[in-house]
Formats: sequence, structure tokens, C-alpha cells
Amino acid sequence: MENIRINGIKAGYSEKVVIEDLTIDIPLGKTTAIIGPNGCGKSTLLKSLGRILNIKKGAIYLNGKEIHGMPTKELATKLAILPQSPTAPEGLTVEELISYGRYPYQKGLGKLNEEDKKIITWALAATNLEELRYEAVDNLSGGQRQRVWIAMALAQETDVILLDEPTTYLDMAYQLEVLELLEELNKDYKCTIIMVLHDINLASRFSDFIIAMGSGKIIKAGYLTEVMTTEVLKAVYRIQANIIKDPDTGCPICMSYGLLNKERNKKLVRRGA
Repeated sequence: MENIRINGIKAGYSEKVVIEDLTIDIPLGKTTAIIGPNGCGKSTLLKSLGRILNIKKGAIYLNGKEIHGMPTKELATKLAILPQSPTAPEGLTVEELISYGRYPYQKGLGKLNEEDKKIITWALAATNLEELRYEAVDNLSGGQRQRVWIAMALAQETDVILLDEPTTYLDMAYQLEVLELLEELNKDYKCTIIMVLHDINLASRFSDFIIAMGSGKIIKAGYLTEVMTTEVLKAVYRIQANIIKDPDTGCPICMSYGLLNKERNKKLVRRGA
């Protein structure tokens, strides 16, 4: 199986190092979720993959080519990235925002050609947005806006889509709507999906492969039954998790959990510490 190869990268912001000597292969053609506590390096890893953040050391390879050596337009035809809570210019329509995804293929004055228009129409259909084509993005619900951004990524015609917390600030129904759409894109169009998720049960339900991180390192990476275990969740989140099998999906889920240091906290409270 082909992989995205991350080889010994070091990444961070200014002088602060968040990730140190991280190596992993991420399978292509699958959906991968990156999980872990706040500040553990999830978004830093995703930004490094999307070349939003320049790595300080190491290399990242896509189809055998080092991404930091690729011209920007070439990389944009292979990989799309959606940051946390993206915003569109005021008054922009759904179709206009999706058309931005055609930028890597445009030449000269950047006017849309017939092929561009065909791809935009396909992206609208794939994300069930045809009826909202001329609607202002500002007027849409949170779930609808996320679908528009995903449609823009589809219009880039990339094999890989990176998403940083695509369900943030969405209620439960919209979370499922967005994740089910990504599931369809993976299955129907063979898109490789790599996303940061906070909800470990959603990660288990909608992912093939999970990367569990802690303090800038990978604690465990693998398929569901390898990562969704009491031992791994204890190491990642410092919780004692009760893992069961979801009766509907068969996926392992965290039914309940407790803090590992609960007894210690009780003693501190009793002592007035």
C-alpha cells in the first residue's frame, strides 16, 4: 500500500519546538484521524503535512516526492487543506467559493474554462449543494458552510484532503453530516482523508487508521482495535476508559471514563491542599 511518509520531522513556531523527530507512514486511500489532548501537536502535524508550517528538520514524502521541494501549484493539485474555522469574504456565493479550488489549474488571467465549470458542478453535486449554488455563504448553517469548504477542496481535484477539526462548533447532527460526507468521499472517490478530531468515538466510527499523540510524540498509531484500547487511552489522556463494541457499527467506543489521579485529588482536598 502507498503511504505518505513522514521522516524524522521537527516542527514548531519560532523558537518553540512542538514536534521532535516524528516518523510515521500514513496510508493512502484511507481515512486517518489524529487524536490527543490539547497542545499535543495534532494541528502542528497537520500543518506540516499541508506545508502551512515549514518544518525545521526531516522530510515529508507524497508519492515518493518531498513536498517541501514541490512548486506550490503542483502541491495544490495533490493535496488540499482546510484549517480550523475557515472564513469566506463577505457576500461570496457558494459557487464562487468553490471556484477558488480551481486556482492551481488556472493560467493567464485566471478565467474559468469549461473544464473548471464542469468540476465545480461535480463538486456541488458530490456535496449535495446544488440548490444552494447561488446562496451567500454567510447565510448558511455551520454544517452547510463546512460542506462548501469541502466542496472547494474537491474542486482542487486532489487525492489527499487534510482537515483541522472539521466538526468544531457544530452540533451533533451537523458533526455527523460532515463526517458522513467525508466517509462518502473516501469510499466513492478514493480520497485520502486525514483529519484532527477531538471526539475519540467519532474518530473510531469514521476512521480506518488512528494516530494518537501526546507531548509532540506518537503514543500509538494503527487500525482501530490497536489504538482504541484502555492502555492507549490511559497513556494519551491519563484516563481509565471503559471500552465496548458499538452494537450498531461494531467499532470500539469509550463508554465511560474516569481520571487516573482521582484518589490523589481526594486526598489533597481532605488535607486542604
